Amino acid sequence: MSNTPHELAEEFPGLVEKIHELKTANAHFARLADEYHDLNRQVHRAETNVEPVDGMTETLMRKKRAALKDEIAKMLADA
Repeated sequence: MSNTPHELAEEFPGLVEKIHELKTANAHFARLADEYHDLNRQVHRAETNVEPVDGMTETLMRKKRAALKDEIAKMLADA
């Protein structure tokens, strides 16, 4: 597995430093970022059939990833 799409640094390329700052200063943000990272890996493994899941499970994982990304984006905008 080489490149995993949708990493936070790719999703918010101009905010990499702010992401790092918030991860060290805000425990809630750090937890969200870790949860996003873990879920993003799961989605990628499902999409590439490394760990296949049924279509409903993959859709639910993608929706949760999008919700986490939205919450992270809001925290980055507010910071």
